[in-house]
Amino acid sequence: IMKHTRNSLALSSAASVFPELAPADDIVSDPPAGPTPPESSSLRIQPLHGLTTTVMSFATISHHGDLLVNYLKARKEIFIDRLHWDLPHTEGMEFDQYDTPMCRWVIIHEGTKVLAGVRLMPTTARCGVYSYMLRDGQMGLLSDFPTDVLFFQAPVEDDVWEASRLFVVGGIEARKRARVQMILMKNLMRVAADLNASRVIGIVPAAWSRWLRRLGLYATPVGPKFASGSMTSQAALFNVADQIEWALSETS
Repeated sequence: IMKHTRNSLALSSAASVFPELAPADDIVSDPPAGPTPPESSSLRIQPLHGLTTTVMSFATISHHGDLLVNYLKARKEIFIDRLHWDLPHTEGMEFDQYDTPMCRWVIIHEGTKVLAGVRLMPTTARCGVYSYMLRDGQMGLLSDFPTDVLFFQAPVEDDVWEASRLFVVGGIEARKRARVQMILMKNLMRVAADLNASRVIGIVPAAWSRWLRRLGLYATPVGPKFASGSMTSQAALFNVADQIEWALSETS
């Protein structure tokens, strides 16, 4: 009975977070296609403090030399070499089934050196049996991934995008690291708005609330904490409209 009560409270809490999101039914045919992202979603944002933000898609890979290769190598260093996640990799690059033409990569770099990044995927995505990470985990399609990752059924909505593979590389001095984190999260919100997303959902470290508060960013927990390799993680929801003024403000 106590477990049932806790689940009911969790679902009630989730309903207040996602009031207008209808849960996704099992998809037996192709889901409705999301909006076509505008051209600016492949932009290169003006450098700030010597740091450049590049938003890359499959259509613009050739515009940026080896940047995608360097980004995937940075992901391997973080998620495989440091965190020891069991992920596919080859020739020093980490990748998975969600690195498709449907995604966008937001990459912070200093010249050719990648310092941080995040991947955005529409929740309407579909490639074979896969859709997006949180939904596929909930459906039991991913090994070593909790099926109770969300308090509710994963959404499939044109205006909801998933953020995944968020990282900042090691070896950056504290003050610069804080600036890189700020630039990454601001541009995550900017790009989400550019893609017509009203909400971004994704997995963050369990200490996310303290980390985000320090940056001036806010999110709502939408799933229980769970072990992810050597760290504890949790699903969180970002409301883009609530963050866009902060995201467009000047970074000091």
